Amino acid sequence: MAGIEKLKSRDEIEEIFKWDLTAIFASDEAWEKACVTLDDSVKNLKKIEGKVSQKIDIMLDFLKFRDEQENIIEKVIVYSNQKMHEDMGVAKYQGYASKAQQKLAALAEAEAFFEPEVLAMNDEVLKKFVDSEELKPYKILLERILRKKEHTLSAKEEAIIAKTMEISSAADDIFSLFNNADAKFGFIIDENGNEVELTHGRFIKYMESKDRKVRKDAFEAMYATYKQYQNTLGATFLANVKKAKFYADVKKYDSSLSAALDESHIPGKVYDNLIETVHRFLPSMYRYVALRKKALGVDELHMYDVYTPLIKDYHMEVPFEEAKKIVEKGLAPMGEEYISHLKEGFLNRWIDVYENKGKRSGAYSWGAYGSHPYVLLNYSEKLDDVFTLAHEMGHALHTYYASENQTYTYAGYKIFVAEVASTCNESLLMHDMLKNAKNKKEKAYLLNHFIDQFKGTIFRQTMFAEFEKLAHEKYANGESVTAESLCELYLNLNQLYFGEDMISDPEIAYEWERIPHFYTEFYVYQYATGFSAAIALSKRILEEGISAVEDYKKFLKGGSSKDPIELLKIAGVDISSPQPVESALTMFDGLVKELEELI
Repeated sequence: MAGIEKLKSRDEIEEIFKWDLTAIFASDEAWEKACVTLDDSVKNLKKIEGKVSQKIDIMLDFLKFRDEQENIIEKVIVYSNQKMHEDMGVAKYQGYASKAQQKLAALAEAEAFFEPEVLAMNDEVLKKFVDSEELKPYKILLERILRKKEHTLSAKEEAIIAKTMEISSAADDIFSLFNNADAKFGFIIDENGNEVELTHGRFIKYMESKDRKVRKDAFEAMYATYKQYQNTLGATFLANVKKAKFYADVKKYDSSLSAALDESHIPGKVYDNLIETVHRFLPSMYRYVALRKKALGVDELHMYDVYTPLIKDYHMEVPFEEAKKIVEKGLAPMGEEYISHLKEGFLNRWIDVYENKGKRSGAYSWGAYGSHPYVLLNYSEKLDDVFTLAHEMGHALHTYYASENQTYTYAGYKIFVAEVASTCNESLLMHDMLKNAKNKKEKAYLLNHFIDQFKGTIFRQTMFAEFEKLAHEKYANGESVTAESLCELYLNLNQLYFGEDMISDPEIAYEWERIPHFYTEFYVYQYATGFSAAIALSKRILEEGISAVEDYKKFLKGGSSKDPIELLKIAGVDISSPQPVESALTMFDGLVKELEELI
């Protein structure tokens, strides 16, 4: 063996590759002061209860003050969690994150009276308030409150619900600490004979390995850990399902799914259309699985063969500095203004680049109104990491545009549209790389990668969405929800989505245990709908140029000033119909046929 490769500690990472959080708070001491400010604000908010319905001026002052305080708690939450994510094992920032959650719960409780008090107003008086010139900046907000009337409780009841916020995140908190700090996956031998520690950040790297033994060893080692803790993680998952059902019941929704969709005013048919449409296109997935089996030259295709590139003698390793140039070139169709903001993020430490010991796995973009957005990566020089950079900067620039063009009230866009901006960036980047491929081999490699994006984002995330829907329904129907039943459900879905040419190894039954997004229930379907919308939008940008870009930027700038489906219509996509998903999957089928011809 050549030696043991261990992760660097946080201190061993160069400063230029770490994000600079001083744009949110200059220091930990400033964060502490903000927490004290929030304590005073909570007391002042409680004094206003029962008065906001008396005069327009009082309601206006309340709404302005609430915005200010919610902006402060947003900064407190973001800073504390991002500090914790730098190294999940640091107790100080675990404490900060916990304290921030307490402050959020206290603020929510203090302002919980507002919506019930508004809804209890005389209809004629309320209409006068909503239509007043003074409250014009809050007209959309007030109309949305009225829309939720049947799901809003009394002031006392809403205050009780607000008090539960801190404990409602327990399942997510427990899972996050287990998954990022406590879970250990042991060591494997890599392609070069080195004994290497298996981590979240390295797992996909090893699953993409050309060495099948490395892939198999990484796959089995990863899921051996999850199998060992299946009962604990089953109980944790079920606790989150129970939480969702509780809130849906008390808010008078007919299901947890309905409650989740109503937050963005999404019709239930959007969720159902997605699953039904993907089911209709499963033969296209089976065709790709058969192509993968043939291209790899294996008698049996296993789940640890899903990620390795089909072009065996071609490989792309992309240093971070080169990745930035590739992304910048790929996004050039978005115009000079967009690129200038992209460069700003690259140059001014918006990004936390490399994995270090204890760092949160995965990637995300986050931020708080009044400071620029941030991006967390675990960059490891794979082609996929280049697309992750484009993806997360898409989120970041969506946040940037929305914050620059909306007040705090409407700057925060809904999750439903969040994945559109990120995936549109990926699609533009891919089209540029395909167009400039140097030879057939490189084009085949990129096609394989693009197809795998469809597989991972539309098919895989829809499978997750169907798993969530069925798991929540099992509990709602009084059926037993245990680790064993969840494993059986997941394995059956895996077999359905991958088809007969794929061996659904028993280990894959435990995959649900490692998906953090299941703790934000009914979130993942939006990756698939967002990807479909993004494919349509990127196509329009490339074909129509500046006019499409300007429509798209109107969407980015919109924040939450309109409902998500209406915002997407401005950009040129109607996601309430099955058409965007059908169109994207038709493209997927065409890409598979093109790859068949090349290999």
